[in-house]
Amino acid sequence: MLASPRIVSRIYTGDGPGRSGNFSRRGFSAIRVRLFTQVAIGRDVGPSLGVARRSDRIPENADGDFFVDRSCIDCDLCRQIAPEVFGRSHLRAQSYVTAQPHDARTQHRALMALITCPTSSIGMTRKLDAKAAAQALPEHVVDDVYFCGWASEDSYGAASWLIVRPDGNVLVDSPRAASTLMSRIEALGGVRYMFLTHRDDVADHAAYHERFGCERIIHRADALAVPEAEHVIAGPDPVRLADDLLIVPVPGHSRGSCVLLHGELCFSGDHVWANDEQTGLEAGPDVCWYSWPEQKRSMARLADHRFTWVLPGHGRRWHAPSPEAMRAELMRLSR
Repeated sequence: MLASPRIVSRIYTGDGPGRSGNFSRRGFSAIRVRLFTQVAIGRDVGPSLGVARRSDRIPENADGDFFVDRSCIDCDLCRQIAPEVFGRSHLRAQSYVTAQPHDARTQHRALMALITCPTSSIGMTRKLDAKAAAQALPEHVVDDVYFCGWASEDSYGAASWLIVRPDGNVLVDSPRAASTLMSRIEALGGVRYMFLTHRDDVADHAAYHERFGCERIIHRADALAVPEAEHVIAGPDPVRLADDLLIVPVPGHSRGSCVLLHGELCFSGDHVWANDEQTGLEAGPDVCWYSWPEQKRSMARLADHRFTWVLPGHGRRWHAPSPEAMRAELMRLSR
């Protein structure tokens, strides 16, 4: 059980009225509108598709082994994993192959991107062995933190993170329930806690709970997304989960959004993320479903905490040169 008195069990409440907003042309902002549009017109996306369709490939793809088809929801993960191979069509707001892999390393990265793709939008014109790429995930990022890959369409391609700790590992948000990934996580020590930053990115939480018996943690304002959650935090105050784990409620993107602080790292969910150049942070009202004024107030409160890394669900990660630089970025966004 969690020690903090701020955590209560089995409390459910709905979110306040959401906002649809206007979608920008950035990948994160386009995800939901593109996915919903594909569903509305009968376009088959995600697990039901299985493999990308050569007949539906995006025309901008460079000729060769890899391609992206029109089911891409622009989650940006392939461009983060294999930037030498994948780029973004700003006209289509989708990824495409800008250059084919030129050596074993870039081919390996392209295969990791294929495995991670939440909608099976990356395909190959000939069969390549992806076993090594599958075994490369989770991938070490920094300190005791790993990027899980294997993104889920149900969370619109959100990144998930694994913190490997002597006192029990923490899975931040839910990746796809892939047996290969689960076996790799088991080899790294399994999962004690599953911290869910907000209601959008819970994906296959039930499968991970069944496999590892992990305790799922979510804020009560978003708890309808996981009614089976073992622990529900309440109120606006930070919650100390362990000496090295602090939960900070940051309402805005959703009413129950929270971040997790672990040493110099902030697992930010969809609260803040890096700009495309990875020179600073960004956030915006066009992807805020609850309250943009409240989200700005949450950023100002988060600035009181010291950390240098932002590892988001959607968007790019950022390593600030100092805690002061991180604070300055958060305060800039909060104005």
